[in-house]
Amino acid sequence: MTTKEFTLDELAEILRTGSGADDSAPLDVSTAHTEFTELGYDSLALLDLTSHVQRRYGVVIPDDAVEDMPTPAVAVRYINDRLAAARGTDVRAH
Repeated sequence: MTTKEFTLDELAEILRTGSGADDSAPLDVSTAHTEFTELGYDSLALLDLTSHVQRRYGVVIPDDAVEDMPTPAVAVRYINDRLAAARGTDVRAH
């Protein structure tokens, strides 16, 4: 399991490769607080994101967690919280 934090760039890369959608809005700092639906991503794209994160990082993210991740910024924070919990550390303490 990795000890580094999950980033917005990683989230963007996973969503781009998973959805294959070039027509979705770019994911960067300027859109980090915009809802996924406004950016062109649906719940299936988010389920794919959680599945990919689980495979890549070995951390379990329940399917219903997509409801807790309305924006890219919140998704990054949620994933980092799950990674920290799996490691037994608190990401926000750094």
